[in-house]
Amino acid sequence: MPQFAANLSFLYNELPFSERFEAAAKDGFKAVEFLFPYEWPAADIKTRLDAHGLHMALFNAPPGGSDTVAFNQAWAAGERGTACVPGREAEFRAGVLAALQYAAVLSCTRVHVLAGLVPLAGSRAAAQDCYINNLRWACALAAEQGVNIMVEPINTRNVPGYFLNRQDHAHEILDAVDAPNLQVQMDLFHCQIVEGDVATKIRQYLPTGRVGHFQIASVPERHEPGSGELNYDYLFKLIDEVATQCGWQGWVGCEYQPARGAVAGGTSAGLGWKQAYA
Repeated sequence: MPQFAANLSFLYNELPFSERFEAAAKDGFKAVEFLFPYEWPAADIKTRLDAHGLHMALFNAPPGGSDTVAFNQAWAAGERGTACVPGREAEFRAGVLAALQYAAVLSCTRVHVLAGLVPLAGSRAAAQDCYINNLRWACALAAEQGVNIMVEPINTRNVPGYFLNRQDHAHEILDAVDAPNLQVQMDLFHCQIVEGDVATKIRQYLPTGRVGHFQIASVPERHEPGSGELNYDYLFKLIDEVATQCGWQGWVGCEYQPARGAVAGGTSAGLGWKQAYA
């Protein structure tokens, strides 16, 4: 059955970040992911991973900024990446360099690079050219340390103006960049909102070898799997079936907001859906 990774930016929010690793391990997770690690020294995170026998599945490059202070302020300031934004190439490169330094310490082989918002004064064509050129540079650098760069289609209801929204567009970008270590992060929450037909897209894209990671949440509330309109029991079995056929061995990131909220034990109490796949 699928291997699940706990997203520590979403789960166990009743606990300080440093305590979420232990909580995830106690609930049976073998891997974790999170949005951004840059508030904490990489060595400290590595210590917690090792102490609890956890694999680092994935994290994001900074959403903006050129130094640690700016990295940590960018998301709250509304930044959603710089990869598609002409004129911010130096910022993009600084973020990728920082991410790869963390990836080396954390033994992480997947880094998600946020596309960013299409500039209001610019064109989508210019944004696409910038995006492709930046990804080529990032992939070449990441390949030197065995890291895969991930791109993720994100719905414009949650992130209005986001450049990359559809699975077919993501695969067009992979064609254009033509780098073997560029892969798609297929978030089924975003996919359902934007285009639906999720099962068909899993069958279409997973066998290509270009899907490096899944993420899950219910639609529309973004709570635990099984609490919304997506039939995750069916989808997990489908992922397992197709993965067995094509040899895929990735992780399924649990990037959802616990329905009980940030209350003591709220995440753990909502993990009943996962017991069937233990």
